Amino acid sequence: MDKFTGAAEWVPHDGGLKKLTAALPECRGCDLYQYAERVVPGEGPARARMMLIGEQPGDVEDKEGHVFVGPAGRLLDKALAEVGIDRSDVFLTNAVKHFRFERQGKRRIHKTPGAGHIGACHPWLDRELEIVRPSIVVVLGAVAARAVFGTGFKVTEQRGLPQVLRDGTAAIATVHPSSVVRSREYRRDFDLFVHDLRAALAQLT
Repeated sequence: MDKFTGAAEWVPHDGGLKKLTAALPECRGCDLYQYAERVVPGEGPARARMMLIGEQPGDVEDKEGHVFVGPAGRLLDKALAEVGIDRSDVFLTNAVKHFRFERQGKRRIHKTPGAGHIGACHPWLDRELEIVRPSIVVVLGAVAARAVFGTGFKVTEQRGLPQVLRDGTAAIATVHPSSVVRSREYRRDFDLFVHDLRAALAQLT
């Protein structure tokens, strides 16, 4: 596992989302800041009842500096709309705030964050949870699940089932929308993803 100092010294322990977002570009907790174009903060209401946690920014997010604005984000928007959730009402973030990639010619290809990156970035996620205090957390994919639930959690076995975080917050895990984008069984997997979002909404209502 990579040895990084971690983000704790850069994370403000008071103030709200505005202060947290302003502090993010200074983070040197792991090596990803050296390669990504920009850090991508979480976005949404400071008191959102639902928080969705993804893996890391993608190529489009890294260039634009906003969360879930690439192909996976468009699919997520479509799924949220089908469930009846307004994107502007939820808080969207990632377990890792910088894009990890490898170059293939001129293209930047997604590379899964390592355990060291997930651990180093965790203080940012902890602080977002402390500020927003959502009623339910929707965990999108294996990397986010590792960050939230630990290494032993398997989305394939636990997706769609009610979970509880250490502080008592309700949670549910599902696949990352990028896996649905890539799926050869798109209609089936999109419907399953929507089903999991409905289950999350049901826990709120």
